[in-house]
Amino acid sequence: MAPVGVLASFRYAFSSPRRLRTEVLAGLVVALALIPEAISFSILAGVDPRVGLFASFTMAVTIAFTGGRPAMISAATGAIALVIAPVAREYGLDYFIATVLLAGIIQVVLSLIGVGRLMRFIPRSVMVGFVNALAILIFTAQIPHLLGVPWLVYPMVAAGIAIMVFFPRLSAAVPAPLIAIVALTALVVLFGWSMPDVSDQGELPGSLPSLFIPDVPWTLETLQIIAPYAFAMALVGLMESMMTAKLVDDITEVRTDKTREGWGQGVANIVTSFFGGMGGCAMIGQTMINVKQSGARTRLSTLLAGVFLLILVVALGDIVGLIPMAALVAVMIMVSVATMDWHSIHPRTLRLMPVSETVVMVVTVAATVITHNLAIGVILGVLTAMVMFARRVAHMTSLEKVSELDSNHDGTIDIRTYRVRGELFWASSNDLVYQFDYTGDPQHVVIDLTDADIWDASTVATLDAITHKYAAKGKTVEIIGLDGSSQERLDKLSGNLGDGH
Repeated sequence: MAPVGVLASFRYAFSSPRRLRTEVLAGLVVALALIPEAISFSILAGVDPRVGLFASFTMAVTIAFTGGRPAMISAATGAIALVIAPVAREYGLDYFIATVLLAGIIQVVLSLIGVGRLMRFIPRSVMVGFVNALAILIFTAQIPHLLGVPWLVYPMVAAGIAIMVFFPRLSAAVPAPLIAIVALTALVVLFGWSMPDVSDQGELPGSLPSLFIPDVPWTLETLQIIAPYAFAMALVGLMESMMTAKLVDDITEVRTDKTREGWGQGVANIVTSFFGGMGGCAMIGQTMINVKQSGARTRLSTLLAGVFLLILVVALGDIVGLIPMAALVAVMIMVSVATMDWHSIHPRTLRLMPVSETVVMVVTVAATVITHNLAIGVILGVLTAMVMFARRVAHMTSLEKVSELDSNHDGTIDIRTYRVRGELFWASSNDLVYQFDYTGDPQHVVIDLTDADIWDASTVATLDAITHKYAAKGKTVEIIGLDGSSQERLDKLSGNLGDGH
């Protein structure tokens, strides 16, 4: 089990030649995979490719030290590009970078006040939907590279996939994706084949990133312009990073420090903004290459991914430009296949799974794929899960007449007892008011809540409404059986929520 702390993680990386080789080669493979993605996301955001490439370098290097999840890759991402692209288009690069800076600050603040702990409220069905949606998005992102291209691209992609499927059976010493990239590049160069390559995606930088201070007026007007985009970027970045960290937790069986990961992402975005980068968050595709396919487990692989990226694009740009896109498409197709939770869509699983769980997964997948926004997919998935859960729990509440009539102390019969069972909250208690016989019941009514719990003010308001309806007919209500927080909630709120209607 790889350690999580910064120094301990780096020490573990150097603990054996085999582990060191794994981390170094994993970092190299990830760096190669980051190049076309960073360029594409820069174009999507409407900025120079160097803005995305420098962001990927600074994000990866910074998060290697500040993050709470070793081996997770953070860089420029499509989700972030989509959120803040309007700033670059309408206000220019300086406002764009100022937005990244403010988003980083917001992420630090949100993380320190405990937003990361909200991850425990995301149900498994949403996580499964998140994973499957990512697999679909990773695959569909490769389709443009397979349309309108020379026919040689298709056998090259097939060859790359074959290498990654069969090479690990021969040796695990070198990551199969690296073998595929090197082998296909060598074939293209050796035979002089003409096909799309990395250089076609955009111009690679020829110098190191330098300090960049956004030239914007630091006024309330500027804040009003960039704040909505910065807040959206902060939320999307945190959500995508936390969800990706959860996936890596499951693979490595090591728990992420969610608070540290959150403010680490914020610090990384702040650093990135001061070098003119577009910011970013955790990347599921590259993280899966690093952790699942290459076997990396430490912060060294993340650090080297950033370092190798800078070396490749600045010092070896001409060589990197020769890598055929077919090789990188093959790598990402394998990533999408490995990312998909195939068990979740197996017919037997779907037959056994409650319909509500399947609905939540489908909503998450559909919303994410349609909008290309993971945050929207996750939010809609969680809302759907909440509604399904509330509906299911609401149906577990019951009311019965324990006794038609009981004798009181002087021998007259004027008491009726009702027993309520279940969890009482807004969804389950609203209909409770219609289940009593206000006209036919005797002078005194007892509501026994021994087998029930009160969870919110809506339930107290419902009980008040029941009491008022009986009082209007000259009858009294006694509520018994509560204890603990339920009794405290009733005592505190009863009579203070309006007129009981």
